[in-house]
Order: sequence, then structure tokens, then C-alpha cells
Amino acid sequence: MNKKIIGIVMLVLLLIISGCTPSPNNETEVIQNTEETTTKTVIIPSLQLDENYYRTILPYEQSASRGLVVSNLATKYDMKEVETGLLRISQNEFSPDKYLFQEGQYLKGSTISSWLARSNQTKDGLNPSDEGLTGEEKAKNAPVYITHIVEQNYLIKEENTVKLAGISVGLALNSIYYYQKEAYGATFEEKLTQAQITENGKKIAEEVVNRMRQIEGLADIPIVVGLFKQNSRNAVVPGTYFTFSTAPGGKNVSDWKPIDEEYVLFPTAESEEKYRDLDTIFRNFKQDVETYFSNYTGVIGTGYFKDKQMQKWTITIPIQFYGTSEVIGFTQHLAGLVKTHFNQSMNVEVQVNSLNGAEALLIKKPGEEEPLVHIYAQ
Repeated sequence: MNKKIIGIVMLVLLLIISGCTPSPNNETEVIQNTEETTTKTVIIPSLQLDENYYRTILPYEQSASRGLVVSNLATKYDMKEVETGLLRISQNEFSPDKYLFQEGQYLKGSTISSWLARSNQTKDGLNPSDEGLTGEEKAKNAPVYITHIVEQNYLIKEENTVKLAGISVGLALNSIYYYQKEAYGATFEEKLTQAQITENGKKIAEEVVNRMRQIEGLADIPIVVGLFKQNSRNAVVPGTYFTFSTAPGGKNVSDWKPIDEEYVLFPTAESEEKYRDLDTIFRNFKQDVETYFSNYTGVIGTGYFKDKQMQKWTITIPIQFYGTSEVIGFTQHLAGLVKTHFNQSMNVEVQVNSLNGAEALLIKKPGEEEPLVHIYAQ
């Protein structure tokens, strides 16, 4: 793909509606996106919702490989985290205050599919050859290591131009290789060691960056690469990135930095063993919910931890209520329980859902004593 050069045209609009002039803070910038002889107008929103969110140029351009994540990753949890986790990693190199976000435009779907194949299937296959091997032999000697590649583009505005300034790439790696000893037979599992995942992931990362350097316009662009360890097929929490590296312009990855992140399901034996105090808090909250309302199917919590410290608690409560007043009463009670059980330092989100969809949402940010409550209109 040709290197994208975006020329910017500043447009100042004076709108008079009912004698009122809008504030300049509501303005957006209209820019001219030029590629060879083709031009199109795109917009940079002036409002940044949060310091952790990137502004995205509009109209939104979908990834050149969009749709592959559904077929390449085993769970919906990994599908989401492989992208959101890469956004977090990218902030180490590309500040949301300075850079604009765009989905990946350089790695086409056909390219990624070819790279994800085995080396005896395509000449570009990154996974080891399985030629002449049985299912069990593949699992022991030539498992599939990489299953998906996510690309994200980061642009920067300088004076009258906006141009590509960085790329992030997430490599989704298997933690378990699933295989069959015979066609249509039972499925078996071969767990990959962390050493296997790390060693092969880094080798693949070097090759991916080397190939991306051959794409026109990417030779001198910084490339951030993260290695993502997928969870098992039946897991209800996502896997996480465990290391990343930044390849400066013209170079390859080298200095890998560890990432200590994990998602823990509450209440479980694992949560009780690893985070006993938090597990006790959750179980007490769950018990109080059960005491007040028994007409529900369960309370499930997912804790996101970074460097062994809780960053966010996402709690899901599926209910079977049918009356609006019952939902309102239940939500009011939940607000009180959230205030009682979770201290001010905790970041908690409670989602109340039914077969009809989302019923209520409660959000308590760190430093806030009471949660923000929203009841959805049906």
C-alpha cells in the first residue's frame, strides 16, 4: 500500500441558530486525505472522551483484515481482549493526547491468512510444517503457535498534515493445541509451556516485523508488537498479553518488556487462593444479593489485575424479572450494596441483564462513594 499522506484544511464554521453561536470547543477539524490522485474528506473529533481513549478519524475505516478475528480466536472474550489489550500497550509508545487511532490498513485479510498457515501450506506460513505427521505427532512436535494477527495504526497531526506515525501489532498465540487422533474422532488437548509460547512468539514477531518493513511506507515506522496468550476454549475470562517490544523505525524488535496482567473469575477456588480478601468481599456481596432477591440465576465477577493489583471489577447479574418496578427496586438495592461492600478506591461496574437485554448499569469509579446508576428503558 502506498504511504498515506493527509493534507489538512482548516474549516471554521459560523453557525447562527436561534441567535446563538456555538462554542469553538464544539468545532471539528475537516482534513483532506490524499493518496496519489484520490482525495477524501475526513474529520478529527475535537472531543476526547477520556485520557485513555484515542480520537478516531471519521468516517471510520474498518481494518483491511476485518472479520478474521471471529474465525481465528476460540472465545468472544479473547476476541475483545486481543484488541483492547493492544490499545493499552500502545499507550506506552503512542500517547492518546498526541496520536489519532485508525484500524489497521496495511495487512490485508489474504496476507494474514497466508501468514497464519503452516509452512507446508503456503510459502509465507509462520506455523511449523505438519507434513507426514499424525494428529498426536503434530501436537508433540509441530503445534500451531500463532492463530491471529491484529494491526492498529496511529497517526499524528503536524502543522498542516496528518500522517502515519506508528503501528501496533498483536500476535495471538495458542496456550493449548487441540487435535484429533483420527478424522471425526475425539478432540484432545496438548498444553503448551510458557517457554514454548514465548520462544516461538518472539521468533514469529521478528519475522512479522521483517515482512512489514518490506511494505511500502512502513520501512521507517515504529512498530509495537505484543504477544497475547489465549485462554482455553471453555474459559469465561480472556487471556492476556504477557510481553511487548517496540521496533524503532528501520529496526526489528529486541528489548522485550514483561506485562503482568490477568483476569480472575469470582467466586472460585482460584480467586480464594490468590486474592482471599477480595474473594471474601465478593462472596459477602453475592450473599446479600441472594438474601434480598432469590429470583435470579447467579452473580459472576471478573477481576482485571495489573501487577497483582485490582484495576477493575466487572460484575454480571443475570435476572429473570419481568416487572419494571421489580427491576427498579432491585437496582436501587444493588446501589446500596455496592456502596456498602466496595470501598472508595475500587473501580466497579455492575451489569444487570435479562433475556430482554440490558436492564441496568451501575458504575462506581475510584474515589467515588456512590455509584452512577442507569436503568434502561424498554
